[in-house]
Amino acid sequence: MQLADLVPALRLLIGLLIAFIVILALFYGRDMLIPLALAMLLGFLLDPAVSRLKRWGLPRMAAAIVVVAFALAALGGLGMYLGSQVQQLSADLPTYQSTIRDKLRGLRKSANMPSAWDGVFKTYNTLEKEISSADGATARVQKVEVQSPESRPTTKMLQWLVRIVEPVTTAGIVLLFVILILLDRDDLRDRLLRLMGGNLHVATDALDEASERIGKYLRMQFIVNVSYGIPLAAGLWFISVPGAILWGVLGAIMRFVPYVGPMMSAVFPLALAFAVDPSWNMFLLTLGLILLLELISNNVIEPWLYGASTGLSTLSIIVAATFWTALWGPIGLILSTPLTVCLLVLGRYIPSLKFMEVLLGSEPVLGPQQRLYQRLLADDADDAISMAVESVEERLPSKPTSEDRANAISGFYDEVAIPALRIATQQHLESATAVHRLRLSNGMGALLEELRDHYAPHVGGKRRGTQLPESDQRRRLRIHCAGARWEVDALGAAMVAHTESLHGHEVSCSEWALTTDSQALLPDANGQLGDGEWAKAMQTSDLLVLSIFSNQPQSMARRMVRRIRRHWPRARVVLCLWNAPAVAADPNFAAQCGAQACVTSLHELHLWVEAMQVDDSGESVIAAPIPEGDAQRVKALHASGVLSPSLTLLYHETAKQAINAFNVKWAQVSWVDADRVYTPGSLLPSPDEGTVLHSLPRESTVSSYVVYEEEAIVVGDLARDPRFAADPTVQSLKLRFYAGVPLIDKKGHVLGCFAILDNEPRNLSDDELAVLSSMAQQLMEQVREALKQGSAQGPAVEA
Repeated sequence: MQLADLVPALRLLIGLLIAFIVILALFYGRDMLIPLALAMLLGFLLDPAVSRLKRWGLPRMAAAIVVVAFALAALGGLGMYLGSQVQQLSADLPTYQSTIRDKLRGLRKSANMPSAWDGVFKTYNTLEKEISSADGATARVQKVEVQSPESRPTTKMLQWLVRIVEPVTTAGIVLLFVILILLDRDDLRDRLLRLMGGNLHVATDALDEASERIGKYLRMQFIVNVSYGIPLAAGLWFISVPGAILWGVLGAIMRFVPYVGPMMSAVFPLALAFAVDPSWNMFLLTLGLILLLELISNNVIEPWLYGASTGLSTLSIIVAATFWTALWGPIGLILSTPLTVCLLVLGRYIPSLKFMEVLLGSEPVLGPQQRLYQRLLADDADDAISMAVESVEERLPSKPTSEDRANAISGFYDEVAIPALRIATQQHLESATAVHRLRLSNGMGALLEELRDHYAPHVGGKRRGTQLPESDQRRRLRIHCAGARWEVDALGAAMVAHTESLHGHEVSCSEWALTTDSQALLPDANGQLGDGEWAKAMQTSDLLVLSIFSNQPQSMARRMVRRIRRHWPRARVVLCLWNAPAVAADPNFAAQCGAQACVTSLHELHLWVEAMQVDDSGESVIAAPIPEGDAQRVKALHASGVLSPSLTLLYHETAKQAINAFNVKWAQVSWVDADRVYTPGSLLPSPDEGTVLHSLPRESTVSSYVVYEEEAIVVGDLARDPRFAADPTVQSLKLRFYAGVPLIDKKGHVLGCFAILDNEPRNLSDDELAVLSSMAQQLMEQVREALKQGSAQGPAVEA
């Protein structure tokens, strides 16, 4: 065995040894670590108040002292009040002795009455006596009592002092740590950043996420506890349980202790209700109140408020509570969730600790496409079908139209089913067996059949209204779909056929891939491709869609398109290169093959289909439809004042911020009028003069689509999008990337959009899109503030 083969085992052993050392350090160093952990937890709670006072102008030291003093005063006042309540209850307890005695006697009497178990107990006692008598040995038992000498008063006092000094000392250390953390928060943060390594970006994100998750958890925990304690106190007061406010406060405080705290807090009001009322009414009402509040809190309040605040799975929270309780006792139980959140964040940002995120996190460790592929490999087609239907239903609105259904199916195929087939092609020759391939084929076929039955095309379904010519609205294409070589290609073609049929087109699909169909591309004696179903479909179709999952499809695609065009010169072909995005991104490859376009998703394919519906040549710009109520929107645009020339500087500064933040070449603030789009202050160079464009025709801008869709639009490559590829402005400026978010006024009118642009294709993550949206919202707030202050006076730009 070579040394390289032992490296994984050595790494595992080293990891286990390090984990063992860390656990020992946590256990034997708990006297020092527990106060520090408690202080950090309290620091998370108190730091927002200190930061707020500092923003109000108070020095940080003074703010920390004020917050700590206020917290101590609040705790002291609460302790004094609770102490007085306990003292009053203690004085009243002797009056309840007779009630307790009577109830206990009644319970004892009930226990002595005949029951269904008396026969069992009698038989057991008889057998025990027989076994004892069979031994024949009797023994005398003499009771021996050992009495210790009475302790002296001095010894008792010292014992009580030891018990008191330890928690008081711990509390003092915690208080000192809290003050130091609040005073030196920035310095401690810098030191933690330094300890986490030289990558300040990763370290900063990790600390911010940990702080946000723990802070949100503590705030939500406080709200949940208060929402439990107040109804508990009110209900106990209504039931007439003595000390109702005391038990409500105790219930709210004890819920900070997971699992055990709620049960402990429920014991006291139940015991008091048992002692006060001679009947069982008060006890049963108190028990019902506690159970009702627990059900509401656990099943309604906590899921609603917590959400994904911690990011921990339920199992990991329970295991963490057990682990930290075993190490640190009751304090560990209280600190278990915040400490485990820190471990989760470390696992998310440190590659060597990635396993912690997998073990502790609540997010699925397998993506939907991987889970679907696994279900198919496991021959669990029913589960795969239920997953597919559930995924499609999540994408549908409450009252879906036929277009919504088509978009939902297309989204599922693009995001789940086709990526699952990509995994299948990668594993085809590496680790997949014949059984696996058969299960995948049968399972995916059953899934597609179920989706076709469940989401069948609706004849005469209502589409979203546009202002295209009426003839174009009624025009539907005849599309034939076929797989190129493998069975997965045929499965992809079936997905295309289903999606486009939901969009209202007349669709046919070859059951087998072309190279496996013996009659598909083989010419007859006259050099023609026969009169089979394939030939008939090609003679009557407006468009052929070829599905290809190969990661090197160049030669096969050229050969197949060349053979098809030899027999049908006017045939229009679109290549679906599912597994070759780099090849599809080459703008010259489609022309070299003789195809109309190369696409990598069903959404992109449908854009080309719509382009062919509007214009057969594909050489004109496809303008966005005019939305309903656009005249009212344009009226709101002119009344808003956003076109005032004095706001140009604000737009210019915002565009520069976006360019710097997203590392793009250009940024644009667009206001969409009836027939023009105004771009004051935008940074988009003119191809002729090198100056800034101030207006563009509405029909040739992406901004018009943002207004029509009323949502963000991201186009990774404008040159491959049929809506904009032929736009002279896009071609002259060599624009390739566009991402725009709507600019919305307080009444919900989309007045324009805020966009970033580049001359290179790229993608935009969800987090980056959220940042762009927040910048758009901030811009609208700044515009409203400027107009409110009168700094934007002047005539608006004439439409």
